[in-house]
Amino acid sequence: MKYVVVSGGVLSGLGKGVTASSIGVLLKSAGLRVTAIKIDPYLNSDAGTMSPFEHGEVFVLDDGGEADLDLGNYERFCDLNLFRDNNITTGKIYSRVIEAERRGDYLGKTVQVIPHITDSVQDWIENVSKQPADGSGLEPEACVIELGGTVGDIESAPFIEALRQFQFRVGRENICFVHVSLVPVMGPVGEQKTKPTQHTVKELRGLGISPDVLVCRSQSPLTKETREKLAAFCHVSPNSVMSAHDVSNIYRVPLMLKDQGICQALEINCNATDLIPRWEKMADRVDNLGQDIHIAMVGKYTGLTDSYLSVIKSLQHASYSVNRTLVIDWIEASNLENQEHEDWNTLRAANGILVPGGFGDRGIEGKILAAEYARTNNIPYLGICLGLQVATIEFCRNVLGMENANSTEFDENTPHPAVIFMPEISKTHLGGTMRLGSRPTNFQVNECMIKRLYNGVEQVDERHRHRYEVNPDLIKQIEDAGLIFVGKDETGQRCEIFELEGHPYYVGVQYHPEFKSRPERPSPPFLGLLMAATGKQI
Repeated sequence: MKYVVVSGGVLSGLGKGVTASSIGVLLKSAGLRVTAIKIDPYLNSDAGTMSPFEHGEVFVLDDGGEADLDLGNYERFCDLNLFRDNNITTGKIYSRVIEAERRGDYLGKTVQVIPHITDSVQDWIENVSKQPADGSGLEPEACVIELGGTVGDIESAPFIEALRQFQFRVGRENICFVHVSLVPVMGPVGEQKTKPTQHTVKELRGLGISPDVLVCRSQSPLTKETREKLAAFCHVSPNSVMSAHDVSNIYRVPLMLKDQGICQALEINCNATDLIPRWEKMADRVDNLGQDIHIAMVGKYTGLTDSYLSVIKSLQHASYSVNRTLVIDWIEASNLENQEHEDWNTLRAANGILVPGGFGDRGIEGKILAAEYARTNNIPYLGICLGLQVATIEFCRNVLGMENANSTEFDENTPHPAVIFMPEISKTHLGGTMRLGSRPTNFQVNECMIKRLYNGVEQVDERHRHRYEVNPDLIKQIEDAGLIFVGKDETGQRCEIFELEGHPYYVGVQYHPEFKSRPERPSPPFLGLLMAATGKQI
């Protein structure tokens, strides 16, 4: 097993996740079976109870694990299906060690960070790195490990120490340390400053880890002088100083690193498969897309676009297939509750409307109004999770005449509960208690748009994250009026997909299809939205 550890310095948000994912692509291009692990040094057990404003989206895995959004980067770039144990948190590690102490596993010893916490981290990495992740069922040959946070953070200290020890456990020849840092450009002549990187590498080396490769974020390519200076002061070869400068699209990052010789630094042959030529074609295609296509995203976390990262990526993947340049018009849902707000002009000008998932009652009436506008004006619409629920509420109110129909999430005393709390879900514990992970959806009809988009299969497996569902008692009334639930769960009771009869594309899905979209295999519901928005026949 070969390990690549990606750490970061100077400041957060430099792109460690994209760097780690890009290295995964290059390892795959060498013909290696790859997996990935993200270490998050926070005390939460997982990201499930975090606000999207705090941490970006919660990425849901096949086994129901609620994880950091970087696992989505790994899955999309490397075409993997990861699991909850691929995301290590301080909370998980300490819980495991304390449970072992309570069982008496430590034979009366004093339990300490070293060796008990650091050993637990190393054991976890070794075990998870052997779990198949690419669908082959075979043990991976290489594992990319991203250490979250910034070197020097007190939270990450136990993990850095664990990784320092880990290099001796697996053999220094089997592990490569990649450090992502910042080279800011200062002054009127645009001088590239190396001092921040010098300091972060000095700190990392002081903790016992000497990086083999530097990946330096900068606005423009690193000069020869900058590379040589970094090499001299950071104890790396000049050939191992990579410039991660701004590029035209994200798919050029692996290609950029390859062109600078990172494959030689990793001692792999990146031309062993056809993966690199495919990525080159994809990157070229993304740079040469056709005219703009406008999708209105009616959400409630629009202040931080990372809150909808997988939705954005899924829209982009679909836009590549229809050869259009995607323009997302962000609309704060609560603004639509004012009929005079300028966001109404943005909504009316859009080629399609998407209402994503969310929690809480803020902006709900605005989302309902967006669904009504799409329904009554034949505008292509995709509702995801909450987006399906608000469209159902709107239909009950305005087509079935159920005044004040609502979800019991927002109005417990609604006279017409169109959406209700699922009976098996806990009302006292929030963490990990939703309907989570990959679940089957069975098509109820022989012919419909969404089934065609899924290539005519009878069943699809998609990932879920919700506590509420469409009220089963209202399904017959809703369907008799033309909103057909074409997909249901294995019991035939829980509604998963709806389509509106006679509409060019009015689709809602209770699951989150964005989590399984890939650049070369766009998610079918998103592809349908983009096809309908461009006037293509589905």
